[in-house]
Amino acid sequence: MEPLILAVAPVAVTLTVNRIPVAAAIEPTRSLLSLLRAEAGQTGAKEGCDDSECGACMVLLDGRPVNSCSYLAVQADGRSVTTVEGLGRADRLSGLQQALLEHGGVQCGFCTPGMLISATALLATTPDPSEDEVRQALAGNLCRCTGYQTIVDAVLATAGVAGASPAPPA
Repeated sequence: MEPLILAVAPVAVTLTVNRIPVAAAIEPTRSLLSLLRAEAGQTGAKEGCDDSECGACMVLLDGRPVNSCSYLAVQADGRSVTTVEGLGRADRLSGLQQALLEHGGVQCGFCTPGMLISATALLATTPDPSEDEVRQALAGNLCRCTGYQTIVDAVLATAGVAGASPAPPA
């Protein structure tokens, strides 16, 4: 008896990534993280645990933070995604990115994209958060190098300051 082979037809998706339209034909089971890294060339979001536990893959989907490793790319069809690359530019960092550097909140950098995304989402909804609110917003992001205090300090230093949000398009 021949084995049964099931073929799944590719699905067309179109989304906006860092203000740039991206269209792709993908398998319906493909993660948003995979699409962002391969088709959109946005490699800032990292695959850490592949189980929504570490936050290294965090992106903003229509302004809300999501773990892109476990979010299906087809669910993002027609929506807007902001990755860490969309928060600032090399020649013009966002206020939050600059504060993270100034406060020593970066070491190996693996967790940094997710931390920046989570903190950006917090500051967009709560411009002047308390330390407890910052810690709660970052609770889904794991860091094994820096510790959290310098990251929390950077977010608090940016709170209520213009320029904490993503840079405008070039």
